[in-house]
Amino acid sequence: MKELIKEIRKFRDERGWGPYHNEKDLAISISLEANELLENFQWISSEEALDASSENIKEEMADVFIYLLQLADKMDVDLIEEAFKKMDKNALKYPVNREK
Repeated sequence: MKELIKEIRKFRDERGWGPYHNEKDLAISISLEANELLENFQWISSEEALDASSENIKEEMADVFIYLLQLADKMDVDLIEEAFKKMDKNALKYPVNREK
């Protein structure tokens, strides 16, 4: 993960985009890219979308991930640690129903 973040920073900095990558704009970009991901599934089944657009779906997923990593980097957030904490919180909020 650290190597990927390093490469993303390098790519950004080589293009002089750093000043534009503030928390607000990165959050907006995550949302925009997530919507581009959703467009692949609009009005068709998941199977049809995957058959027709699997490469584009992967690219849009990567865009969301890259922007999310940039936001986490900017805010000094360890996403892996936060994901584990959120999973623990979700486990308490949504316990396994043993009475099936």
